[in-house]
Amino acid sequence: MTVRSSTAVHALAAALREEVLSGRLAPGQPLREERLAARFEVSRHTVRAALASLAAERLLVAEPYRGVRVSDFDEVQVRELQQLRTALECEAARLALDAGGLPSSEVDRAIDRLAEAERRGSDWIDVERAHAAVHQAIVDAAGSRRLSDTYRTLEGELALLLLHTRTVFSSRDLAEEHRVLLREVEALGPEAIRSHIAESTTELLRSRA
Repeated sequence: MTVRSSTAVHALAAALREEVLSGRLAPGQPLREERLAARFEVSRHTVRAALASLAAERLLVAEPYRGVRVSDFDEVQVRELQQLRTALECEAARLALDAGGLPSSEVDRAIDRLAEAERRGSDWIDVERAHAAVHQAIVDAAGSRRLSDTYRTLEGELALLLLHTRTVFSSRDLAEEHRVLLREVEALGPEAIRSHIAESTTELLRSRA
């Protein structure tokens, strides 16, 4: 594959992001600048900029004297990421409910797309993206641009976490689970989201153990 011209950094970052989130690049796998430059026919400066972009998304880890590698997750990182999700999603739900309730049409459409991805037997990366869109729709319901933008920055990192633990969720009816979640949020408020994420955190940690 050849990446060219002024969009080279963005194109290379997109190509590597896809390889990380599809699992073609394994957790902890090192990425060498010279090899990537030769493979994609770009300069090492372009490679370095693309790797820095993915490190900012926490898909890669760059360490002095150890180079760059694909991110992995220890127990502390799993808990911290899920805690951040909880804070953002619960606050978004609170704001939406205070304003009169979740605009369920947008969330319903996102759940419908998730159901369709599951029905088609889509690749896990497509199912996970549809799943992420459901939670993004819940956050967007708050009507807060800053909340939405902040939550969107977690998309890649969450996708990577769920990729590495996909056996926990790949056989479940995620669409129906989220229809239930939506009803529970309307009935019980933000605590329904807190319970939902706490349960998934327990399952993620159990799968890693």
